[in-house]
Amino acid sequence: MTSVNVTTTRNTVTVNEGDATIITIRTVGPQGPKGIDLNETDKVDGSVIYYDSSSATFKADATTTKLTLVDGGNF
Repeated sequence: MTSVNVTTTRNTVTVNEGDATIITIRTVGPQGPKGIDLNETDKVDGSVIYYDSSSATFKADATTTKLTLVDGGNF
């Protein structure tokens, strides 16, 4: 019969009472959802964020503002 031993890595930290010790534990984890890439270099007061498919980015600039949006207009 063949036997297989499976062991896991275990790390142990011992803190002795009276010792001034700072322990930092870091683990790699999920980074969270991807945010949007927003090009806001040309933003002005009242800019509206929109998607520009030619550059594949979201933009906020002077071209599309709350003042340029009109009822029934193209935007």
